[in-house]
Amino acid sequence: MMKLLIGIIGTGWFSKVHAKILSEMEEVQLQAVCGTSIVKAQELASEFNIASSYDNVSEMLEKERLDAVYILVPPMSHGEIEMQLIERGIPFFVEKPIGLDVEQPSRILTAIREKSLITSVGYHFRYSDTVTQMKAMLAQMNIGMITGNWMGSMPQVAWWRDQERSGGQFIEQTTHLVDILRYCVGEIEEVYAMYGSQVMHKQFEGVTAADVGTVTLKFNSGIIANVSNTCVLPDGVGKVGITFYAQEGMLEWDTKNLKRTTGAHSTSEITNVVNPYKAENEAFIHALKTGDRGRILSDYEDAYKTQQVTVAALKSAKSGTSIHVEGNHSHDVE
Repeated sequence: MMKLLIGIIGTGWFSKVHAKILSEMEEVQLQAVCGTSIVKAQELASEFNIASSYDNVSEMLEKERLDAVYILVPPMSHGEIEMQLIERGIPFFVEKPIGLDVEQPSRILTAIREKSLITSVGYHFRYSDTVTQMKAMLAQMNIGMITGNWMGSMPQVAWWRDQERSGGQFIEQTTHLVDILRYCVGEIEEVYAMYGSQVMHKQFEGVTAADVGTVTLKFNSGIIANVSNTCVLPDGVGKVGITFYAQEGMLEWDTKNLKRTTGAHSTSEITNVVNPYKAENEAFIHALKTGDRGRILSDYEDAYKTQQVTVAALKSAKSGTSIHVEGNHSHDVE
């Protein structure tokens, strides 16, 4: 059996998550890794038995014949990597968020369409069985409104606290909740956001990203959602989830469970058993092997729509106005 030769760009935590899953797949061979330094690349290579190490993407792509590449880099590092892969016609998996704005991802998307390239984006929650079942339940419900929250502590990497490098918490992290809502409920047409800096800029140097925010989303269907986030909490304290309020009752989702309440004494709970990271990798590898993209639940085109919403939220917070999301651009709502 011919093995698919896979390259990895990036050497952080996510690179190890994906490398572990890929290294356990019989049909895959991890062929090359590229890091910001050759030392970091060699460390990852030795841990996962990867043949070649590089500190330059162009050099890796020139020397290796890769069937696909995983782009596992921070938000500010996107752009040139994707364009080099598209030029060479190499399919890629990319972790979210796909960038800091919508202009650069829009150019990437146009180039992907021209090549009809296989892509997948790491919105892994879509692959969990709780989200699959929630999507089916919501299709049968008359939803009134939704609340969501991503409340936690600030990741201790310098780029994350820097607005210019991370895009801020809503673009970098809470994007997962926006993506789940789009996947389960439909497209979002209007966004209004308020962000603030309350705590973290007093605690750490170089904090330019907001540490509190609340965003109101209006769906094409008329459903209204409010999604709030903060990174002011101490380590180990947090709350991540979405609650749906409908005529038929309440659905409460978190990263492990889905709870349905339909009456005073009527509740049922489902616990997630699928490893969504494994499922998203299997879907991408299946597409590479067979050409069948049907199992990929978030390709670049779909992820771009989530990016539009999270970037619109930042624009709204800066301008103090509601932002309308449509096509490939956002504009102020009069």
